[in-house]
Amino acid sequence: MHSLFRHFAPLLLAVSLASPLAMIGCQSQPDSSPETVIYNQWEHDTNRQHQDLNKRPPAEQKEYSDWRGSHHK
Repeated sequence: MHSLFRHFAPLLLAVSLASPLAMIGCQSQPDSSPETVIYNQWEHDTNRQHQDLNKRPPAEQKEYSDWRGSHHK
């Protein structure tokens, strides 16, 4: 019994450490809506670091809204 545990303990440890990482990877995928793609393009075109639009200052939110209206109708 002791030798069986010694063989499976590393596998059990690896699975227990990898499971949360797999869950995090799955959560990041569903956020690829067309609006998110356009917003990411605006960030890229205007050389901004990624930040949630709702957390940006009102002036930047308006700038995005104006850019969105002129580029993607």
